[in-house]
Amino acid sequence: MTENSEEVLDSPTDWVADHIRRYVETDGRDGHMYQEWPTLLLSTRGRKSGKLRRTALIYGRDGDRYLLVASNGGSDSHPAWYLNLVADPEVTVQVLADVFTARARTVTGAERSSLWRIMASVFPLYDDYQSKAGREIPLVVLER
Repeated sequence: MTENSEEVLDSPTDWVADHIRRYVETDGRDGHMYQEWPTLLLSTRGRKSGKLRRTALIYGRDGDRYLLVASNGGSDSHPAWYLNLVADPEVTVQVLADVFTARARTVTGAERSSLWRIMASVFPLYDDYQSKAGREIPLVVLER
């Protein structure tokens, strides 16, 4: 996935697009911490459009791996970014000024349980989202 030669479409949600713009313009100095949560920028290839799509997401860490929760605010459906990375797990990530490619994978079972505890400590609402979602909310690991 190459962002340098291709237009990247930012989230159609206005406040998220504004967050992304500030993050990119300042190498994350403005935007890495969103309220009190660490955020990164994730670019995926649209599974239908084939276009690069970028969004801002809360993340956690497990060693050198980055963790994401596909909560969609606890809705009963997966977010588009998650469906995109399932279709094409090669993604681009920006954390502060560091931009790198990564491979995404959904974790299950005992690995998911231990990593979920990390993410619930970063953003406690994930437990509430899981209880109302009516689906197992995916937990994604990004590895360089």
